[in-house]
Amino acid sequence: MALTLYVDTARWRAHHKHVQEQFPGLVPVCKGNGYGFGHERLAEEATRLGSDVLAVGTTYEAARIKDFFSGDLLVLTPYRRGEEPVPLPDRVVRSVSSVDGVYGLVGARVVIEVMSSMKRHGISEQDLPQLHAAIENVRLEGFAIHLPLDRTDGSDAVEEVIGWMDRLRAARLPLHTMFVSHLKADELARLQQQFPQTRFRARIGTRLWLGDHEATEYRGAVLDVTRVAKGERFGYRQQKAASDGFLVVVAGGTSHGVGLEAPKALHGVMPRAKGVARAGLATVNRNLSPFVWGGKQRWFAEPPHMQVSILFVPSDAPEPTVGDELVAHLRHTTTQFDRIVDR
Repeated sequence: MALTLYVDTARWRAHHKHVQEQFPGLVPVCKGNGYGFGHERLAEEATRLGSDVLAVGTTYEAARIKDFFSGDLLVLTPYRRGEEPVPLPDRVVRSVSSVDGVYGLVGARVVIEVMSSMKRHGISEQDLPQLHAAIENVRLEGFAIHLPLDRTDGSDAVEEVIGWMDRLRAARLPLHTMFVSHLKADELARLQQQFPQTRFRARIGTRLWLGDHEATEYRGAVLDVTRVAKGERFGYRQQKAASDGFLVVVAGGTSHGVGLEAPKALHGVMPRAKGVARAGLATVNRNLSPFVWGGKQRWFAEPPHMQVSILFVPSDAPEPTVGDELVAHLRHTTTQFDRIVDR
């Protein structure tokens, strides 16, 4: 009995090919929990796509993935002096976001990140004159720019990249490769047309692995079903049942990521109102679970346990039976499955 990730493999891989066709020179990204699929699986899929580079989040991830992917590994977290050394092969390329970082990687293969409107990290325009001397002692693989997802000010992503291309060109820095993130296919094509001497390579994770929502599905197996009457006490905290129904024990708890939710940016009146309503219900111990039964998302009977969740299903709904599987609406990047099944 498990929390299972089911994958429509043919459909999932067809989506990968479609994205690859839209973004020539695509660099797949495999970081965190491997977008819910695991590092080993995504390394296998990147190899299947014929990718020569796989981007990872940290040096620790690079150390784990190096045995599953034979091409180059691009570490996205910028190098900092004093970081813990991790033994890595020469095919690992480090990102750098400061002149000092470049000087700290003598002999290494590096990609230099420039500061975008994200304002997260990157070389500034004022740093460019100092880069000439710094890059003499490294093997420069290219520059990179990480762009925001939303542009509420109406600005143009392509124009932002062009601005940096012009600055780098004016500083007489090599522009053979530019790694980009969060561009649309037509935007990438515009850049490639305007700068034919530069190879633009899109680093893509979410759109590649999770872009087809119908290709994957989480399901939790029902482990136990117990009938309860209104007023009966149950669970760790011995709460009273609000009405007649069933306590359904389903595979999937906090160790799987069930009950965990990343903060969301809310835009508009309705999403904010729903957020306030959810918060209000939570104060009276009413929390909606990700599990669906009888066409409805069901409430947690109490907070999820480590490996299982207990749901309350009212008596007017069909009675689940042990072995049934409940669809679970879970976020891939915060979920750890027990098993993955290709079908």
